[in-house]
Amino acid sequence: MIILEKHIVPKGEYHIRIQEYAGTVFKKLQSRSAVKKCIAKKGLYINGMPAQTSDWIKEGQLIELVATENQLKKVFQLQLEIIFEDEHLALINKPAGFPTNGNYFKTIENALPFNLKKTSQKDALNYPTPVHRLDNPTSGILIIAKTKSAQIHLHQQFENKSIQKTYHAVVAGKISGFGLINTTINNQEALTEFKTIKQIKAIQNGHLSLVQLFPKTGRTHQLRIHLSELGYPIVGDKLYATKNIMMHKGLFLAATKIIFTHPVSLQEKHFSTPIPNKFYNYLTREHNRYLKHNS
Repeated sequence: MIILEKHIVPKGEYHIRIQEYAGTVFKKLQSRSAVKKCIAKKGLYINGMPAQTSDWIKEGQLIELVATENQLKKVFQLQLEIIFEDEHLALINKPAGFPTNGNYFKTIENALPFNLKKTSQKDALNYPTPVHRLDNPTSGILIIAKTKSAQIHLHQQFENKSIQKTYHAVVAGKISGFGLINTTINNQEALTEFKTIKQIKAIQNGHLSLVQLFPKTGRTHQLRIHLSELGYPIVGDKLYATKNIMMHKGLFLAATKIIFTHPVSLQEKHFSTPIPNKFYNYLTREHNRYLKHNS
């Protein structure tokens, strides 16, 4: 049995039943109907026994809120790199090849309880929860909420577009300098700024470019669609690349930096992770192949 919250009834005389009382002491139970549902699912215990809606509250009782069967998560024991963690949130470096969440067992969300410490905050979520997502083949920084208040605050920041994200990608072709891509996606505004970091000559496609990407909106597959439409598909993109470019090595796209406001301290936080080694290894290998081919 997983205990989510505990409460000992303080000294005093009480003329109230558990179904009215529980909502005043457990933050996860915000309404009388929520309490009744919880009792029906045997989610409330009084002195070690399942509570009944007719139970009266008495001084000294130990009331426990426990995880019901449908709340129990099957934990995926995947070791993750923790970039930052406190009582309210965490940031992890998501590996490529795993979905953030969804109706699967092997998801990043199901691996979070195996990697993160439980919070002692009263509004703790049942399980740590990602507040945004990265595509299955994309790696990089992912923000995780550990409390309800942090989850709400971070969601508001995403809605207000105040969270700044930076990605790196290897693309096919010679994309120069910097610029703004503003073509719509599904008839919705979509904005992406880009900056070229490095270019090499390559046998396939003539050139490869390492670019830095700054999405100003959050449309699904925005970066992949924008670069493909511009004529510079991301290497390994099985959905949007028109040419077969390193499809067996995964997608060369990573979320490498994020700036946001901490929901409790309200301080601006900056976190970054190195560009994956496979990006540099691939560029070096392809450049050497080009030199050898043209020697």
